[in-house]
Amino acid sequence: MSVTTQEKNEFRAEVSAWMKENKPADPGFLLPQSFMEVGSEQQLEFLREWQHKMWTAGYLGMAWPKQYGGCGVEPVFQSIADTEMRRQGVPIAFNIIGLGWAGPLINDIGTEEEKAKYLKGILSGEDIWCQGFSEPDNGSDLGNAQIRAVRDGDDYVVNGTKIWTTMGNYAKYMILLARTNPNTERKYDGLSYFLSPMKIPGVDPRPIQKITGEYGFTETFFTDARIPADCLMGEEGQGWKIAMQTLQYERGAEAGSAGGLAFVRIIIDDMIEELHDVTRDGESVLKDPAMRNQLVNFIMEEKAISLGDRRAAVNALTTEYPFSLPLSHKLRYTEYSRRMRQFAINAQGAAGSLYVGDDEARQGGFWQRAYFNSFSATIGGGTSQVQNNIVGEHILGLPK
Repeated sequence: MSVTTQEKNEFRAEVSAWMKENKPADPGFLLPQSFMEVGSEQQLEFLREWQHKMWTAGYLGMAWPKQYGGCGVEPVFQSIADTEMRRQGVPIAFNIIGLGWAGPLINDIGTEEEKAKYLKGILSGEDIWCQGFSEPDNGSDLGNAQIRAVRDGDDYVVNGTKIWTTMGNYAKYMILLARTNPNTERKYDGLSYFLSPMKIPGVDPRPIQKITGEYGFTETFFTDARIPADCLMGEEGQGWKIAMQTLQYERGAEAGSAGGLAFVRIIIDDMIEELHDVTRDGESVLKDPAMRNQLVNFIMEEKAISLGDRRAAVNALTTEYPFSLPLSHKLRYTEYSRRMRQFAINAQGAAGSLYVGDDEARQGGFWQRAYFNSFSATIGGGTSQVQNNIVGEHILGLPK
């Protein structure tokens, strides 16, 4: 059943009013700029409470089935709610790997038992999820994953290491890609996919400190960890296919997310506002012709990305290269975001070298921290180099 314009407008007004009334006050400590920077129990509990509050109000998992904690309404309502979250700058939803990747996957291809077991906990924030794809020696070469899972009775015994495990030290579950058969002709055919518990003997996630001074990632060691066999998703050997579907959610090419903000929204208007009182040779940097020219280029690029996302939803406008805009969005947006933040730092002049904790840093070092944090988005879900290959091979039809 189609949703009328009046229904959309009424719902938008409802969400807007709720967000204004319930947006948390500044907690007095540094909040993560994305789900990849949750590094303390203090941050975690603040964000868990916020996510639970949004879900209880009915603004997360709106299109997910009611029997599994969702609202069972049309996806357009979730899009409206997410737009209002961005517009009003509410805190991020920390459990993004569950809300945006694991949850949609389980919703789409999981068994009824898996849906009943996992989905509600993802929405409420009770059950945190992490991703076990990358390995120390096989970062972008996902198909060459070497962590082993050997069947032993009712369990799989897992040995090996995963890295860049976002919130691995807090997670209850991991979407794990492991090699169950090392002797297949094609390396992809030996991989299997698990909805693996994390709080079991033999699983040791060790936090990694980033260049920002923050945490958020771990390196996760599996040493004779016994995972129940019923944690296998699908059949043995189907791991590559399921992993590729997961990456479609991660890269934004597939719908089904439960909603929520993965990142603090930083737009070109924020940068222009920041530069208003920055001077060079006694005048505002915004009066410099070269600076203004670069700013206009950023404005056009940001607008093009926004319009491209809207265009992607209109099938008639994407027939020549189906999925071209969703598949290229991650590459376009993350690289734009990194360059824009770097520009903001450069425009500060000498002050651009100051960081969080320095009393003289502009906006408390917000832009410097944002710039360093932007690199994780250009790596997660496939590096920009890998994304260029995807666009070339799968959209333009170029040879490998």
